[in-house]
Amino acid sequence: MEFYVKKLGKKRVSFTDWLRRFFKWLIDPIGGFLNRIGLTPNAVTMLGLIGSVAAAFFLAQGNMLWGGIIVLVMWPVDALDGTMARLRGEPTEFGGFVDSVTDRYSELVIFAGLLYYFLGLGNILVAMLVFAATAGSILVSYTRSRAEALGFDAKVGILTRVERYLVLVVGLIFNRPIMMMWVMAIFANITALQRIWYVRQQAHKHF
Repeated sequence: MEFYVKKLGKKRVSFTDWLRRFFKWLIDPIGGFLNRIGLTPNAVTMLGLIGSVAAAFFLAQGNMLWGGIIVLVMWPVDALDGTMARLRGEPTEFGGFVDSVTDRYSELVIFAGLLYYFLGLGNILVAMLVFAATAGSILVSYTRSRAEALGFDAKVGILTRVERYLVLVVGLIFNRPIMMMWVMAIFANITALQRIWYVRQQAHKHF
């Protein structure tokens, strides 16, 4: 669940932000090492996407364990590209844009692997759950993006990106993909609705 650890002025600090700060002692040295060996932040971003494609391949074959392990191993990559850019003193809006778009592709390709597998089994119900989970996951990110573009805060909700990955990894490694899809299909869409309601409350305060 995305909760708020503290506030810095008017800026809310989410669970995701807290995790980044808590593991800064580990992420910074790794990011520095990758910078020293010549990797760029965008290259690491693309590496994360390639890892998601590899995970999707295993999921499409019904190998949930290896798919989950790859997702777990590649998960920290999401924090490394931004850290590398910061350590280089080169954080750019375009880099953040590429990172955000690539994150969406990474999620979509993983869901595509699961969709392919369940359609191959002829399990239409679970295939529709995968679709609902996909829609909810994308809408969680989209609602925040649109809200922030309009000057609103939308860092709320019970199943944001970190929580979705936790559910995904646990569900895959313990071979409970159907239960995982129910959780994500329901709570990702609830999270999107929470964000819509939260933005609505902020918008009404301006009138």
